[in-house]
Amino acid sequence: MLVYSICYAASCGLAYIGWYYPSGAVLFLAAGYLYYRDYHKSGNLVHLRGLFCAFWVGGQAVACLKLSDLQSRWSLWTWACFYVALAGFWWVYETADRLYGDGYSRRKQTGNGAVRPLFRCMQAVTAVSVAAFVFEASVLKYIPLFVKGVPHAYSEFHLSGVHYFTVSCVLVPSLGVLFFLEGGSRRRYRNVMAGLMTVISLAIPILCVSRFQLIFAVLLACFTFGAYHRRMSLWVIPALFAAVLPFYVLLTFARSHDVAYLNGIFEMKNSRMPIFISQPYIYIANNYENFDCLVEALPRHTWGIRMLFPVWALTGLKFVFPYLISFPLYVTKTELTTVTLFYDAYYDFGILGVGVFSCLLGLAAFWLVNVLKNGKSQNPMWYVFYGQFGVYMMLSFFTTWFSNPTTWFYLAVTGAMAWYCGKDRGRRW
Repeated sequence: MLVYSICYAASCGLAYIGWYYPSGAVLFLAAGYLYYRDYHKSGNLVHLRGLFCAFWVGGQAVACLKLSDLQSRWSLWTWACFYVALAGFWWVYETADRLYGDGYSRRKQTGNGAVRPLFRCMQAVTAVSVAAFVFEASVLKYIPLFVKGVPHAYSEFHLSGVHYFTVSCVLVPSLGVLFFLEGGSRRRYRNVMAGLMTVISLAIPILCVSRFQLIFAVLLACFTFGAYHRRMSLWVIPALFAAVLPFYVLLTFARSHDVAYLNGIFEMKNSRMPIFISQPYIYIANNYENFDCLVEALPRHTWGIRMLFPVWALTGLKFVFPYLISFPLYVTKTELTTVTLFYDAYYDFGILGVGVFSCLLGLAAFWLVNVLKNGKSQNPMWYVFYGQFGVYMMLSFFTTWFSNPTTWFYLAVTGAMAWYCGKDRGRRW
């Protein structure tokens, strides 16, 4: 943490004198160091603290390069919030690790006889997701992939309450991973069905033209595999992204997001920068800019109302009391609405909220690592919980995951499957 603190102070100072490239470079080094430290001790590519450090600090390093005209110099208070976000997580995890055991222990590999319930969970989630998708398509009378010239077709493909079930398909690939890691079935047709259900679950995000849901499904499956197997090759994630890339490009064009449209939004300083660089850059960097906008413009805090949005949404209270969700979103540009994991924590409670929320995340990360180490739990759904949390840590620069009702819906569905798997464990069948 001392190395990070020194690098962070240097990066802040360099940014304030306008040396943006060196400022970003110093934070890239810090992100690499923090990740390598956890990876070296654990041998786990998807170690939760390592992921958070790598992508939270790495994302900030990307933002520090200031390659877009949308970006400006951050306030010192913004720099303080970003530091607290990392420090709270790191120190709570470290303290829990020193007090309650070796968070780096490698899990002893043992089968748990959960093939049958895993297969049935795959069947249930796939069936419900397909039914919900068909219902939405029949009511709305279109499928986003086949709509041309409408950039926001996916955003409008949404029936309140139903769409949660449609996107639950993203959980199926991770269930398939566990099914085959547990040995699969002795009946070949069940193994074929498991593969087919995985393909269907990946096809739904494509039909919805949802690049995010497709990437989320792939990442969740990959992280679930990493949590179970631990000895995942360094090249697995890049290889999977290479496989997904053609579909990502296809969905970009299907959403009518051509190069001219995107370049006009991103306002890159170098107008000749290739779109495959400028698009991921702005989707990372501008989230930190949006946080700075919030710090500069927020007139008063909302004292928990923003972070309780999942309660308002899932209970329907947002329709009864609209003022609960009527707070403005402070962003650099109306088209670029993604924000960081800590946006709502600051909106509600300022830097104190960022610090407390960060500490809670660090504690949750340690607890998940501790549950899985040395085979403490025989319920396979713990690996899916771990995978979900890993995705949220990796994409901590992207959105307010825990203020999103979909996140809690995924966790609830995973919890229900965990209960079922705990009751229906048996022999391989």
